[in-house]
Amino acid sequence: MKKEVQLLVDKGDLLPLMEAFYTIQGEGYHKGTAAYFIRIGGCDVGCHWCDVKESWNADLHPPTKTVKIVEDAKKYSDTIVVTGGEPLMWDMSILTTLLKDNGLQTHIETSGAYRVTGTWDWFCLSPKKMKLPTQEAYNMANELKVIVYNKNDFRFAEEQAAKVNKDCILYLQPEWSKRDKIVPEIVDYVMANPKWKVSLQTHKYLNIP
Repeated sequence: MKKEVQLLVDKGDLLPLMEAFYTIQGEGYHKGTAAYFIRIGGCDVGCHWCDVKESWNADLHPPTKTVKIVEDAKKYSDTIVVTGGEPLMWDMSILTTLLKDNGLQTHIETSGAYRVTGTWDWFCLSPKKMKLPTQEAYNMANELKVIVYNKNDFRFAEEQAAKVNKDCILYLQPEWSKRDKIVPEIVDYVMANPKWKVSLQTHKYLNIP
């Protein structure tokens, strides 16, 4: 990447945009809500079960003018979800300022492993064992979404729940490839521990992006 381009990326004037699309939020608190998704490339957290591994290498996704990203977003929805990859690898300040200037709601889905930048109306924290969240991310979380791949993830979920703020909504979500086996275990766990809620990837059941 050319030095002048890298400087603009570092500032947040350009972002490695993987894709952007209008769909239905399938997960967590806002499931069922129409939203415009901005997927930013780049992630070094490395979840082996990640369903968007093509997002990991930021170099594969062209640096795109943040102004252009926002111009496209405002055509579709009042709710904008910034996801990845790991969006907080980049400075989100310019993106969210422009979105807010256009009266749009800013949501983020993040592992929380990097310094929080940007202004967020909704902060979905989905922590990963390989690279744990910062304290700031725990403090800001509106919802905690823990992906359950095996039984050990219930213990991890409780460890993470102990670190978020008292108003944070707690979700357990089955990893898609293990859903047939793990969903009954999640159901039993939530019934025994009702502070938790079940999150399903409903967009996959609906066969939409």
